[in-house]
Amino acid sequence: MSVHEMQAHLWSARNLVLAEKEKKDLVVVCPACLTTLTKTNHYLAEGSRFKRTVEAALKAASLQYWGSVKVRHLLEVIVNEVGEQEVKARIKRKLSGLKVAPYYGCQLTRPFGEIDDKEFPMILDRLLTWIGAEPVNFPLKAKCCGGLLMMTNEDVALGLNRNLLDCAKQNEAECIITICPLCHMNIETYQGDVNKMFGTDFKIPALYFTQLMGLAFGFTRKELGIDQEMISSRPLLEKYLEVVE
Repeated sequence: MSVHEMQAHLWSARNLVLAEKEKKDLVVVCPACLTTLTKTNHYLAEGSRFKRTVEAALKAASLQYWGSVKVRHLLEVIVNEVGEQEVKARIKRKLSGLKVAPYYGCQLTRPFGEIDDKEFPMILDRLLTWIGAEPVNFPLKAKCCGGLLMMTNEDVALGLNRNLLDCAKQNEAECIITICPLCHMNIETYQGDVNKMFGTDFKIPALYFTQLMGLAFGFTRKELGIDQEMISSRPLLEKYLEVVE
């Protein structure tokens, strides 16, 4: 979007067309993808300055978009479509007492606020409560982790990460639960660099929300990709789960 906005809209429009052909919603696990695709969807529906160019490009490829697709994040589908009763019915392990920091990142609810409140979302908190975890107060839950600034302005990005980690620690979170792969990578991968720059001692595990769900549902560590993380969650999980193979 920041390099060639029109090209970004064209790629997004093509994906919307392909989803429309399947007569299904387009579900993503990446909030950045959600933002880009949703922007294109909104702009085409509003008849923006992009619409004529996008429609001409689609026509050249023998494609047409009728605007029937809804772009959704997997978290929202689980909470709003699957629902509390179905989630709780699948629980095989209790996570009682596990204090987690629910981290949404800056793009899940922005810019349109369709999924939840832009500044203080609660949809992930609700899901974590359903599976038995204890979401802590986390005021920076919707603040930026630095994103791709790690590639262009690392000092700024590390500062943003430090703020998030410090907030989680101050509120006694034992791990951070993410819903964005890029946020997850930044928070976990760069803790050593944060510690080096700021003289801190952070070593907070990060788990993707589906991993924590999988643990509650009885999946194995291997099935969930746990024990491959850079900051091991094994001591934490063994504290709350008697046996996790």
